[in-house]
Amino acid sequence: MLSPMATPVHSTYLYNIYNLLSSKIDPNLLEDMVRGIYASLMPREETFFKALYTFDIGQNDLTQSLFLNMTIVQVIAAIPNTVNHFSDIIKNLYNLGARSFWVYNTRPLGCFPKILTSFPLAEKDSVGCAKPYNLLAQRFNAELKNALARLRIEFPLATIVYVDLYSALYSLYTHPTKNGFEHPLVACCGYGGKYNYSEEAICGGKISVNGKNITVGSCKDPSVRVSWDGVHFTEAANKFAFDLVSSGDFSDPPIPLNLTCHPR
Repeated sequence: MLSPMATPVHSTYLYNIYNLLSSKIDPNLLEDMVRGIYASLMPREETFFKALYTFDIGQNDLTQSLFLNMTIVQVIAAIPNTVNHFSDIIKNLYNLGARSFWVYNTRPLGCFPKILTSFPLAEKDSVGCAKPYNLLAQRFNAELKNALARLRIEFPLATIVYVDLYSALYSLYTHPTKNGFEHPLVACCGYGGKYNYSEEAICGGKISVNGKNITVGSCKDPSVRVSWDGVHFTEAANKFAFDLVSSGDFSDPPIPLNLTCHPR
């Protein structure tokens, strides 16, 4: 997961090519990774042309801004800058030989137990999610989709796919039982409150309950739960969403994942 505005949380991305303080792109570091100091760790250079570059963008940029006490209006105002930074990433990778891009939009943030707990007075939608924060995510996604459309025009030899992960995941909140899930708004690994989430009782942490120290642990069956720890989805929810989006039915253009890597 790569975020142009902040270091992602729980990311497997090893080398951050951004300066967190300035949010400015370092155009040389990625090239150094490929051809320079990390060359021995990289695949052969011709492999980069054949690779599929996947991006999961938006969640950290939006939520970290909210928890820095920015208003929703302020966060919305920053979205174009965030998306422009991301467009620069695509351009830089294209210039280095990349041709296939699979870009996930951001998730329904207003359904996260952390958001619901932190902003309890927010207006709720029909399934109990915090409406203003889902609208914020939708605003980001619209900006991202438009940016990718512009990049397709600029780079007609590239395959640039916008993947609507938001809609795939939101179906877990609208029809949880139908899809084999339960309690979608409640964290599986957490403790306390309506949504089983508390900043003082993070998953895996130690807390004192009635004078006894306990570890905040998992619910009985994570395979039927949507939220893992109030911020991240369970493996079951991620698999459900992946099975939907990999078909191409949630993509623009509607290209299935197994055909995305075919160079034009």
